[in-house]
Amino acid sequence: MRTPPKITIVTPSFNQGHFIEETIKSILDQGYPDLEYIVMDGGSKDNTVEILKKYDSRLRWSSGRDKGQSDAINKGIRQATGDIIAYLNSDDLYEPGALKKAADYLVKNPERLWCTGRCRIIDTEGKEVRRLITGYKNFLLGRYSYNILLVTNFISQPATFLRREAFERFGLFDETQHRVMDYEFWLRLGASHAPGIIDDYLASFRVHPASKTSSAFHSTFREELEVARKYSGSSVINGLHYLSNLGIRAAYTALDSASRRKGA
Repeated sequence: MRTPPKITIVTPSFNQGHFIEETIKSILDQGYPDLEYIVMDGGSKDNTVEILKKYDSRLRWSSGRDKGQSDAINKGIRQATGDIIAYLNSDDLYEPGALKKAADYLVKNPERLWCTGRCRIIDTEGKEVRRLITGYKNFLLGRYSYNILLVTNFISQPATFLRREAFERFGLFDETQHRVMDYEFWLRLGASHAPGIIDDYLASFRVHPASKTSSAFHSTFREELEVARKYSGSSVINGLHYLSNLGIRAAYTALDSASRRKGA
């Protein structure tokens, strides 16, 4: 691996003109010395393309119809030339210094194929919300085990970075998955390679009415349960995941209800 290692960030995008410039800036403003940034836009009809044109000299982008988010991410990964690869959705953000922290960790820990850190949850205006959920995920992250990962997905995708070798050995994201492609990949990879844990905030995940997690969380958690059963041969673990799934869905239902009341 080069020092510093080259990092490729892929951003899949579709009609996120309201947020994507903030996402772009959170990546380009990292000041990382060897950065490759690729945006795969699915043919947005809003102002996304106009925003991308502003950054022509600092990133590579294309805009055209795709088969969904997983397809867009995989197209970007196939173009990637970095030693470390990650994807950041077009409404999420990196914390300052995130790329350097991930690179430093993987350089110092050559046995790790991937690493992950903490992730805040923010709202439309960038205000931190759902701190209890963040605290719960941080608690589990500090006690990582594959069995716990089979019970619940506590790894935050925006705060996760992978060596190129991870994709070479384990393939790309499952394009039949449109909501939980990240969790499926964590389970595929994690069965033999535990992630390195960075005890610091690397990213912010945005929740808003149009986001998949906010608009269809029942479907998301149901699909997580289906994916977990694919990788677990234990009826006990499957049962625990089911119970965890019920609890998380109840929590999100309460949060969604509270949010609606607040906005009413």
